[in-house]
Amino acid sequence: MTHPVVVYDTTLRDGTQAENFNLSVEDKLRITLKFDELGIDFVEGGWPGSNPKDVEYFKEIQKYELKHTRVTAFGSTRLFANPAEQDQNLNALLAANTPGITIFGKTWDIHVHDALRIGLNDNLLIIEESLRYLRPHVQHLFYDAEHFFDGFKANREYAFATLDRAIAGGADCLVLCETNGGTLPTELSAIIEAVKTHLAAKKATVQFGIHAHNDSECAVANSLIAVSLGASQVQGTANGFGERCGNANLTSIMPALALKMGYEFTAAANLHRLTEVSRFVSELANLSPNKYQPYVGQSAFAHKGGIHVSAMQRNPLTYEHLEPEKVGNVRRVLISDLSGKSNVLVKAKKFGLDLDSKDPVVSAIVKELKDLENQGFQYEGAEASFELLMRRALGTPKKYFDLHGFRVISQKAPDGVLQEEATIRLAVAGEEVHTAALGNGPVNALDKSLRKALTRFYPNLKEMELQDYKVRVLASEHGTEARVRVLIESRDHDSQWGTVGVSPDIIEASWQALVDSITYKLMKDEQNRH
Repeated sequence: MTHPVVVYDTTLRDGTQAENFNLSVEDKLRITLKFDELGIDFVEGGWPGSNPKDVEYFKEIQKYELKHTRVTAFGSTRLFANPAEQDQNLNALLAANTPGITIFGKTWDIHVHDALRIGLNDNLLIIEESLRYLRPHVQHLFYDAEHFFDGFKANREYAFATLDRAIAGGADCLVLCETNGGTLPTELSAIIEAVKTHLAAKKATVQFGIHAHNDSECAVANSLIAVSLGASQVQGTANGFGERCGNANLTSIMPALALKMGYEFTAAANLHRLTEVSRFVSELANLSPNKYQPYVGQSAFAHKGGIHVSAMQRNPLTYEHLEPEKVGNVRRVLISDLSGKSNVLVKAKKFGLDLDSKDPVVSAIVKELKDLENQGFQYEGAEASFELLMRRALGTPKKYFDLHGFRVISQKAPDGVLQEEATIRLAVAGEEVHTAALGNGPVNALDKSLRKALTRFYPNLKEMELQDYKVRVLASEHGTEARVRVLIESRDHDSQWGTVGVSPDIIEASWQALVDSITYKLMKDEQNRH
């Protein structure tokens, strides 16, 4: 029989300790509101005693009426030199005026001696007195037993003594922190069972939780095991962001608890929004989403092998552990040299093309695809180019312009400044067009010149922008004679698409990808008009 679980997110505090992960106050407010919509129970907003940004966040969040989420402030036990009522950190926690407060204390005796530099009994005193001081002023009071598992291994009786004093101070929940991330699931179970036995012997009714780090790649597993053994609160971060190797990934923990283990929590009813929330957090942190992340990654339900896709068409369970829609993700069929007819037919249906498996065109497309990939083309990140390839095989694409020639000049001035100029001659709507443009690099100059030539005929190109540009050297043993593959990501006001070009000449490869990108945009606009 399962028990209810409380989901506690610490992205805004512990997650921001990750390398290259930075959030403004406005970012933190927006993420809090997003977590509230998802149904996260507690959001740890920051450490008000440590920096002005967190103080401002706690002030600003008071202006919002959250539907479900309760915000907590985080801090440490009092300094040994200060009485609790005069401790600046504890009073900053109260000034944050949050429904919940979480404080951490030292569990591992080595930290008491080397970090705090006080006696073991002195540490027990500040744990109890800090919690006792906060207790009357806050609705939810949690105690993070920092380094609990390492502390337990080093000195079991002292680790238990710290928990006892936290209970005496009035903590609602004892959160067992696997701070260094080195405990394996094979060790964790026995330690939690020992905690349960100790609490039962003390006749303590306090709940316990889990806060795991991922240094041994076990944070999610350790969290799920802890909940299965009775932990009523699970802490973690969105996408596992956190210091060093990260925290327990709530984006993986929540669907596992709800969809596989049968646990109840408010966000379980809203997991269809999980992928959206995951990518929202990455976007605000200005980090690219991890495409290989379980449940919410772009590749989590992506299928490449032709045999896999064929089986998936009959029954998705053959190669998927759950329906992607349950976590707000989508099934994707990748096109590559491993593809068979099944992949092509799935793509044709997606593109609105009526193809039959017995149609000779399907075999022709598969053959051309494999030939092109052998040359270095890659369509997994360039679906727009693949759709154009299919339409060319069917003889249906419209040609929006013809290239008569282009030239790109790169010139370095005496002052060291590089200047690129691209000149293009095109035929558009029966008219010869000759344009030139300067750019920041040869590809940018080519892009500007091409748009300059076409915008008079196709004004919608003004709303299109190049979002990303990647170059990959193929068969590098050929050195500067090697082929290059260019992948371009483009977007307009409502969609984005990828295109590809391959050539020994980087300008030619870029031109191929640019032309596909613009052709795709013009084709889609025409389809939408009809």
